Amino acid sequence: MSGGGAPSTDVSDVAGMRVAIVAASWHDTVMKGLLDSAVGYCQEVGAEAEVIRVPGTFELPIVARACAESGVAAVIALGVVIRGGTPHFEFVCDAATSGLTRVALDTGVPIGFGVLTCDDEAQALDRAGLPGSHEDKGREAAHAALATALVLRGIATP
Repeated sequence: MSGGGAPSTDVSDVAGMRVAIVAASWHDTVMKGLLDSAVGYCQEVGAEAEVIRVPGTFELPIVARACAESGVAAVIALGVVIRGGTPHFEFVCDAATSGLTRVALDTGVPIGFGVLTCDDEAQALDRAGLPGSHEDKGREAAHAALATALVLRGIATP
């Protein structure tokens, strides 16, 4: 498991920054942890977050694009895909990753990638930011999106 070497980028200048959190609905417990962590982090640093729920991880890119085009400074995409006995896992993971990357590149709006791609539910729970979890990928995705928005702001306005 990862977790070591996380960046300590300063995001103290995001107060009032508008962000969208697009969150899948599958796997209630895991998603609750990811979503609570991302929302909590945004509140902690003063960013204004709007939560939008979608059916599953596959639907994240299209809604993330609509949010990016609405004028938000960043989008935080949250989802979980747990490996099963069919190729469905690979298809959904690839579609979500490629789609969210395309949204970021096409719109210039940073996407915090909080999509868990796990072999089993235990791995997902361990990354969901729940009590007893070893990692908090919702918080990490929120931090990455906000930190990248600040970098882009600095490039746009010297």
